Amino acid sequence: MKKAFTMIELVFVIVVIGILAATIIPRTKTNPLQEAAVQLLSHIRYTQHLAIVNDVYDASDNEWYKGRWQIVFSNSDFTKNVPAYTIFSDSGAYGGDASESEIALNPENPDQIMTGGYGNASAIDIRDSTFKGMKKLNLGLSYGVETVAFSGGCRSNWARVAFDYLGRPLQGDHSSMTGPYSAGTKRLLQSDCLITLGNGVETVVITIHPETGYANITF
Repeated sequence: MKKAFTMIELVFVIVVIGILAATIIPRTKTNPLQEAAVQLLSHIRYTQHLAIVNDVYDASDNEWYKGRWQIVFSNSDFTKNVPAYTIFSDSGAYGGDASESEIALNPENPDQIMTGGYGNASAIDIRDSTFKGMKKLNLGLSYGVETVAFSGGCRSNWARVAFDYLGRPLQGDHSSMTGPYSAGTKRLLQSDCLITLGNGVETVVITIHPETGYANITF
């Protein structure tokens, strides 16, 4: 006699699979805000890595420190008016703003540069068809992030963080500094810098610690 599943057994198996699917699938759903925070954390660490391996010190340039690797946030027409960030090392006239040639290359695709939109040049304007940046770095378009707020050891109006050759974090626009570490105000972080991402419903906080530059996420 052939052995086979009865209709009741097949129905039972289907019901069990349905119950398991209903239990497991919701747990595998992603949270865009948390994904954005994990990506940003990774890129903060990458910026620190660039600062350590690519020390910008130049004995012939009295303003060399203005060229430190930094991650800067913006929200403008060039980002489609949503939060985005750019990783770059200022050079030349040290104007404080990123140009295409100053932006880090995507280590996974050298044809892309690490910006989610920054300026009016076509390569760094996310609205342009010749945009060379990475849409992932545009937190608003890719993850629905509505706000990026700085607090704690970082001034709320200084939406950027740089690192020195030891990986120590500094805040603010380096183009206004008058020395490697001392300007009108001290730029080395003195207390935890909090970067809060929000989507109008919930928030996620990234903390950058002084001295070590170690960063972590609080969900």
